[in-house]
Amino acid sequence: MVRPTKIAFSAVTALATIAFLTAGSAEAGVTPARVVTNVTDGGTAYADVVTGEALVQLVGDPLTTAAKTKPVKGKKIDFSNATVKSERARLSALRNDFKSWLRANAPKAKVTSEYDISLNAVAVQLNGESLAKIATAPLVQSAQPQYMYHQTAADPDLAVINAVQAWQQVGGSAHAGEGVKVAVVDSGIDVKHPCFSDAGYPAQTQLGDKRYTNNKVIVAKVFANKAAVNGFTAYPGPDQEHGTHVSGTIACNFETPANIAGVALPYKMSGVAPRALLGNYNVFPGDIDNARSEDILNALDAAYADGFDVANMSLGGNAHGVQDLLTIAVDNLDEANMVVAVSAGNDGPGHYTVGSPGSAERALTAGASTVPHFMGAPVTVGGSSYGAALGDFGALTESVTGDLAAVSGSGAAGLSTACTAIPADLTGKVALVARGTCSFSEKILAAQNAGAKAVLVVNNVGGDPIAMGKGGIPTEPTVPALQLSLADGTAAAAHSGQSVTIGSTLQYFTTQNVDIMAGFSSQGPTDVDFRVKPDVVAPGVNVLSSIPNFLCSTPPCFAFLQGTSMASPHLAGTAAVVRQLHPDWTAEQVRSAIVNTADQGVLRNATATGLEQDLLITGTGRENVVSALNAVAAIGPVSTSFGAVPAGSGQGGSKTVTITNLSGSAQTFTLAVTPVGGTGVVFSVSASSVTLAAGASTTVRVAFDADKGAAAGDHTALLNISSGGSVVAHSVLYTFIK
Repeated sequence: MVRPTKIAFSAVTALATIAFLTAGSAEAGVTPARVVTNVTDGGTAYADVVTGEALVQLVGDPLTTAAKTKPVKGKKIDFSNATVKSERARLSALRNDFKSWLRANAPKAKVTSEYDISLNAVAVQLNGESLAKIATAPLVQSAQPQYMYHQTAADPDLAVINAVQAWQQVGGSAHAGEGVKVAVVDSGIDVKHPCFSDAGYPAQTQLGDKRYTNNKVIVAKVFANKAAVNGFTAYPGPDQEHGTHVSGTIACNFETPANIAGVALPYKMSGVAPRALLGNYNVFPGDIDNARSEDILNALDAAYADGFDVANMSLGGNAHGVQDLLTIAVDNLDEANMVVAVSAGNDGPGHYTVGSPGSAERALTAGASTVPHFMGAPVTVGGSSYGAALGDFGALTESVTGDLAAVSGSGAAGLSTACTAIPADLTGKVALVARGTCSFSEKILAAQNAGAKAVLVVNNVGGDPIAMGKGGIPTEPTVPALQLSLADGTAAAAHSGQSVTIGSTLQYFTTQNVDIMAGFSSQGPTDVDFRVKPDVVAPGVNVLSSIPNFLCSTPPCFAFLQGTSMASPHLAGTAAVVRQLHPDWTAEQVRSAIVNTADQGVLRNATATGLEQDLLITGTGRENVVSALNAVAAIGPVSTSFGAVPAGSGQGGSKTVTITNLSGSAQTFTLAVTPVGGTGVVFSVSASSVTLAAGASTTVRVAFDADKGAAAGDHTALLNISSGGSVVAHSVLYTFIK
């Protein structure tokens, strides 16, 4: 039996609080908001909702866009014009009609301001009236809370998945995740970090070692029955960064100020469910970075017994060929109504790389995509400046200048991967080499041994550079080393032989490289019964979050890390918010809400050259918290696999799928199947529509028929469920012709 190992752990130094992966990377697209009612959210740059105040947009164009009053290009509205005056009077009359409706239907609400230039709208003091009720007024086009804006950037991590908008449906940032308990089966949580301060939290029953609990982190337990073999007594405190980082993504307190290496970020960090309560179930105490199945099972059972609603396991093992007991345990806990989010693994690219327990049928399994930001230093060469991601190699205490030496080879940008000794003399030069094949430590050491005073490593996939971490060799290199993106590294290579400067003043960089699939993200299907995994994708590259305070020189400490370990807690935090709003939904329905409403057509392939079409890489798409909260149809199971079929057999088959109306009113759902990949296999569904009362369920049969000449390999389709002409849920159908 292969011993499970933890995924995406990485070293962090006191100066460079950042992490790594050694092979395969990541990293554009847009994140369209899905508006399901006319009660909408605002932007993502605000800090909080202004309690009890709303902006209500009325039907009809304002003066700036109305056909009769819109000024010609280069001019402004002429307010003395008779037509403009007439239109203003008409809009005023409409606002008076709305105010009459308010007096009759929401009498406590008061209009405090009126607008007709940039918006046809009014500001309303709710005074206890429901915003949702006001949104039903005949003259209302959109109603949304008012927000308090600050001179700050938005958190790009949360913006990718529309988390901030989703909070408004659960009472705003002050309540998102409130009352929901999330167990973190990992390496411990630093309760001294401000992300986990319990200021303002009510008293909670605290379990376990109370040296490591408060009213935010309410459990601290350790599970390492063989810890004595490693020569120490296990305790639940955090000796590694991983668990604290994961926990911050789930539930870091709203707008916690963050800086890295003395550079303040232009926004304040928040978890996906900032008011959720956390449980520290430490299965990697001390320097243990390999947890046994029994320890993980003990932690899961303890979390369930302690009343936790959601568990996150950013861990995995290279289990193949059998359905191990840990996956069965995950399935059973889900059946017993605890959602278990799990990382898919970092063994991509390539199919059949999803590890255990992410391979469990009922796990909420996460693939990883990019967040468009990083911390780094400017690299100037040939009259151009590029951002290079800061990692764990060498303290950049002063600028480094030298001739750029592009080491040629067969790697990215025509560069050497430097996995063997470099014959060229690089004395006093800044080496430019490619990512791939061997660890960062090995290639940087090879350049250092050839005399390089600094090393720039060019990424081998599209998107942003990532922070490189140490590991894999007994003697680590000591020269400064940073990473350039593939595009920037290719451009820089053209200036080999010219002077290059790596600046010592660190900067926070934002880019357009969002929603690119991580090259390292493990891919399906599972190799036992060809299940579709991952289920869904979440941000997992250049994810900023908390790390223990002892890991940097000036606490509190934060780091950019990457891995499906960083994607899974996004799903766990989302599950917490969904459970908060819909406490009566089952674990399967919560998973379906997240998986089956994911955004499609936004994820790019790892080279950033086009959309990723392989559903065994993306699952149903990239998660969208707003869509999950507003799910109206649940699909169980969340995907359907028919397994492997012998080539030339002309076989077919069918399975039952349950569809549940999650809404509060009767729904008629239209069902259709759209082919995605493969030829010679036809997928179908037994009913073209179903009508369900609120909360009701029904079953349909999905089927496949394979021609005798069906192409070998993967065959995929989407079961689309529509309401009112729009797709409200979609599920992957799959079979393999072998």
